[in-house]
Amino acid sequence: MLAIARDVPAGQTLADADLAVAEVSADGALTPVRATDRNSVVGKRTAVDLRKGGLLTSSQLGAGTGLGDDKQQVGVQVKRGQSPSGTLAAGDKVLAVTTPAQGDQSNGKNDSPPSTITAVVVSVSRPDASGTVVVNLAVATSDGPLLATRAVMGRIALVREPRSS
Repeated sequence: MLAIARDVPAGQTLADADLAVAEVSADGALTPVRATDRNSVVGKRTAVDLRKGGLLTSSQLGAGTGLGDDKQQVGVQVKRGQSPSGTLAAGDKVLAVTTPAQGDQSNGKNDSPPSTITAVVVSVSRPDASGTVVVNLAVATSDGPLLATRAVMGRIALVREPRSS
């Protein structure tokens, strides 16, 4: 099976030197890429951070950046409590929900639904010491600037949509 020979950040092109061959016992719970498929994965982009020593799976790779020609990518810094803890992964569909500005108060009557932007998770960074992560989201070109503006003000929370079975 193919293993990761050195750390490779999300979005990088996978090189032959990034890969090693590992002998592992067959297990139905594991779906690593076979060593014989090495040539077919070299040159693909990583959809997630790959860590040295891990087994490579096809779900960790994409043919390109995962954005397509009609999408923009926006980085959203997410603090604890602004997204489901530890459950976001590349490919997840999310709603980027606009949160109230600091000082805004609601009287609880006739609250209109919050503004949302539909997005797809491209990658998620490791949490920093405070638990904050950066989630890179693919969004429609009409939504990119608005999401970036709200993200820089810290007014975004993420809601993961149900994963299809």
